[in-house]
Amino acid sequence: MVTGYKKFDLFGKTFIQKMDLKPPFEFAFPVAERACFLYMLNGETQFQFDDERLHIPAKHALLLNCLNSGKQINNANNSHGEIVIVTFHPDILKKIYDRELPLIFQKNDKITNQSNQKINNDFLIQKYIEGLLFYFENPSLVNDEILILKLREIILLLSQTQDAETIQVILSQLFSPATYTFKQIIEANLFSQVNIDELAQKTNLSVSSFKREFKKLYNDSPANYIKNKGLERAAELLLVSDERITDIAFNCGFNDLANFTRSFSNKYNTSPSNYRLKLGKKKEER
Repeated sequence: MVTGYKKFDLFGKTFIQKMDLKPPFEFAFPVAERACFLYMLNGETQFQFDDERLHIPAKHALLLNCLNSGKQINNANNSHGEIVIVTFHPDILKKIYDRELPLIFQKNDKITNQSNQKINNDFLIQKYIEGLLFYFENPSLVNDEILILKLREIILLLSQTQDAETIQVILSQLFSPATYTFKQIIEANLFSQVNIDELAQKTNLSVSSFKREFKKLYNDSPANYIKNKGLERAAELLLVSDERITDIAFNCGFNDLANFTRSFSNKYNTSPSNYRLKLGKKKEER
């Protein structure tokens, strides 16, 4: 239940909202060409998409685009909540940045469909929210020039957080809404240092849905398939390159040399160094 509501519009569209919430409450995000930055001022909430729930405590935030359906926030416990929401509209952003959009809105080379990111407690963002509260308490001081400055400020702050790379992925979808297939994302991240949770995020699925889809397409578990592909790639590199075995292991998705050596030996019945030595000699003899 919404017990208090205030907002500021910019160029005729909702820009900043502050909501006081009393449980139980539930809000489903409509499919729309926009992105939202939700800051949990007080209390806590749950963000739900697909079949997964993400806990957002006080002083933490969530960034998401609304280009896809099935996203909502809700809370059924006794925690009173206050949420500040900043909305990014593509047409307003183009109007403000008439020369060139900031880098954070420009598409990078990451192969991912990730559409949401939890942002942990950030001191500068906390101070930004405190500044917004001042204007909610003194609405007569607000005008378009002030709101444009606040829009530019939050964009600058988001571009400087530790999650800036993922934030760029999410915001760039407002202007380059390309969608990658499940297999494209898997193949692009086969040898990167990402875990199953992170890989599921890149496909924009919950972990359980990701595992089901993976099993259907590859008839194997994600961990086993990715490990085997990494070992096969390592075997190739041992024969065609002079890289150190440690570097090859890392470049094939293994961050622990002992684990790599053990897994390689189990698959090929010999150590990586012996594999390189024996098969390398056979190639020279041909």
